[in-house]
Amino acid sequence: MEPNQPQSLIITRVRDQASSTRSFDLRSHEIHRSHGIKFIPGQVAVLRVEGEAPAYFAFASAPDDEDLEVLVKQKAGASNIIFDMQVGQTVELVGITGHGFSLDEQKHRDLVFVAMGTGVAPLRSALRHVLKQKGEFGQLVVLYGARTPDDFCYRDETEGWEDAGVELRQVISRPDGHDWSGPTGYVQSLLDHVLPTLSSPVALICGSTEMIDQTCERLVKMGFKSDEILTNY
Repeated sequence: MEPNQPQSLIITRVRDQASSTRSFDLRSHEIHRSHGIKFIPGQVAVLRVEGEAPAYFAFASAPDDEDLEVLVKQKAGASNIIFDMQVGQTVELVGITGHGFSLDEQKHRDLVFVAMGTGVAPLRSALRHVLKQKGEFGQLVVLYGARTPDDFCYRDETEGWEDAGVELRQVISRPDGHDWSGPTGYVQSLLDHVLPTLSSPVALICGSTEMIDQTCERLVKMGFKSDEILTNY
């Protein structure tokens, strides 16, 4: 799934998403999007800007969306440079990595998307792909955790997910000082509330290494087989 050669991508839209996090829509200069850069939901773009080492950003868009989209959290290196870039500027796609989510193999199964923080990017990629063929899958459940309510990305889209029949549950780990009436704790704590109602669930997990390990351990204890627990990388 690697591009044959580095490709220049132009920034077509920038949106503030959460605390120190922005989404960037990107389009290829050289070729029409629909016939160009191909990837599997959950895969990761390797982006480069001048003077910095390449950095890794999971695709937040579905493979057949018109533009590519990534979430960028303001950090060091290339992330810090890209975070301040504007529409019309360019970045370079030098690779696509990770195995992504094998969604075609999960048809007619219930899907439980478990994400923390900017880990929602590959989750959104997979969810947008699934929603375009919703009749091919069972129940769709999104469990999304963040530190505070301000750290949730794509807040303008979550209502649309629910309108499409997705069960959305959100949790924050640092409620102090915030107007929040929902559950608190870590996202994996939500598993106990939704899994008993599902008949054939498959879990898709996106987040930090620690969160993924803890979630996988919890799912195994709940009876999940290894091929029913999917990670994107």
